[in-house]
Amino acid sequence: QVQLVESGGGLVQPGGSLRLSCAASGSIFSMYVMGWYRQAPGKQRELVADITSSGRTNYAGSVKGRFTISRDNAKNTVYLQMNSLKPEDTAVHYCKLWATVRRQDYWGQGTQVTVSS
Repeated sequence: QVQLVESGGGLVQPGGSLRLSCAASGSIFSMYVMGWYRQAPGKQRELVADITSSGRTNYAGSVKGRFTISRDNAKNTVYLQMNSLKPEDTAVHYCKLWATVRRQDYWGQGTQVTVSS
């Protein structure tokens, strides 16, 4: 029904930057929230940031001031600009779409972000 394709992950040194992208395709007719989650080995998946259709954003305290989430509704795409990356940001990052009217969520395949010297 809905497919999410993520890209932009990779290896970066501490203090560096990466930009993640997530493009949604398929049957998307309702209002939706898109966001990014991350999961490090041995830890639970946690919210990094999300953004509503109207552009309202929400960030985890650990990334405020460093990350910026944005979306292009025409392209059904969400972005995550990650600056001043730290080793503790290392995790698999997942894109999520929440269809508010359908009350259904969809997940991307995940993209690895590794921050290391």
